[in-house]
Amino acid sequence: MQSQFVDGFGVAHFLSQADLVGRLVLLVLLLLSLASWYLIISRSLASHFAQRRAKAFLARFWSSRSEDLRRRLQDEACDHAFARLAAEGLDALADSGDVSLAAAGGFAEYLSRRLGHVIDDEAAAAEYGLTMLASAASAAPYIGLFGTVWGIYHALVQIGLSGQGTLDRVAGPVGEALIMTALGLAVAIPAVLAHNAFNRRNRLWLARLEGFAHELYVLLTVKGVAADAAAAQAPAAGR
Repeated sequence: MQSQFVDGFGVAHFLSQADLVGRLVLLVLLLLSLASWYLIISRSLASHFAQRRAKAFLARFWSSRSEDLRRRLQDEACDHAFARLAAEGLDALADSGDVSLAAAGGFAEYLSRRLGHVIDDEAAAAEYGLTMLASAASAAPYIGLFGTVWGIYHALVQIGLSGQGTLDRVAGPVGEALIMTALGLAVAIPAVLAHNAFNRRNRLWLARLEGFAHELYVLLTVKGVAADAAAAQAPAAGR
């Protein structure tokens, strides 16, 4: 008899007895969990492939000869920030003789702005999904706690109406209601761990981008100054 009483409680029994509010809480937790895991898996795969593409690109970039660099970049797919930085830098070098407002202020300033725009765009793209993960990590425990409080309230009301308030009658429904808190924590813990991991990855990724942009800036400004000097010496040599 006692075994049948214990077997009558559990997750399945709690879900079957949950009212509309309890099922809405479960639905919200399920949606938060699905969104969190989608972002965790998709961002992890995207980060892995981006790291591989960037590593291969940097190896090809630094092994290229300067005269072959533009041709090599034309054959590259600009599907990661390092390739976009290099392409923007070379485009800025090609436009260095432009007299438009965008190129006003000198080549160095123009190049700095264009490289900065690429880094800003990458920083904005790196924030994708972090707000959702932070929201799930912070809100899921409280949503689960609300479900627990609501479930305990209804369990105590039913126990009071039945007139049987002994411990064996209270422990089962209250224990079932605590399932909501456990589900909230199960949603929140992966979300907060992933949020922290992606934040660290973004800091390292942007630091590498800024380092590459600085090296590219030095290379292209030196080349631009040399080109300007050569152009200035050409008329003098013609005289």
